[in-house]
Amino acid sequence: MAVLLVELVGGGDTGTDCIGTSLRHRCETLTNFELFPKPPEDRAGNNPWPAWPRIYRTDYGHEEATCHFGADPRAYSILSREFVGDADNNVRAVRTVEINVGSDGRFQEVAGSEKEWPADLVILAMGFRHPEHVITRSLGLDLDPRNNAKANTKDYKTSAKGVFAAGDCRRGQSLVVWAINEGRGAAAACDTYLREADPFW
Repeated sequence: MAVLLVELVGGGDTGTDCIGTSLRHRCETLTNFELFPKPPEDRAGNNPWPAWPRIYRTDYGHEEATCHFGADPRAYSILSREFVGDADNNVRAVRTVEINVGSDGRFQEVAGSEKEWPADLVILAMGFRHPEHVITRSLGLDLDPRNNAKANTKDYKTSAKGVFAAGDCRRGQSLVVWAINEGRGAAAACDTYLREADPFW
């Protein structure tokens, strides 16, 4: 079996599944890049109950990797800049830079912190903050406070006539089971809309 040097970008549910899978394929090393700083062990003062606790957690993939390699595989405050290829255009490394979160909430690169990480395989398991707004702007859709397309789960209608939104673009990044559920609900809502719009449908 080929030895894999794995670099994983992203740290959610998909990321930990990829960690577990890589371990089962007997990767030689494994590093999980996290864009944000390592969370605190306990709630910070600006994260009171009942808000979602932004604290340090380990999932099964992290625990397995820690057991196998002796350390948590996550590297925090890392921004991936470039994939480095070999003569045959296969990935051989990832170039990164360390980042800090500035007082304005924006990421700032740390001067002199560039690093090259050897990798035979890079897995992208990244989430996102909100959908890109090329389509939402062109259709003039209203957005919710989290910059997602504004639509409810009753009929999935947006502010534009005949336009429906479901899944991640409506609820934000979530699980695929929610996308499937909302996709079915939106399809039913579209069917109802079309039947009501054209009685001969």
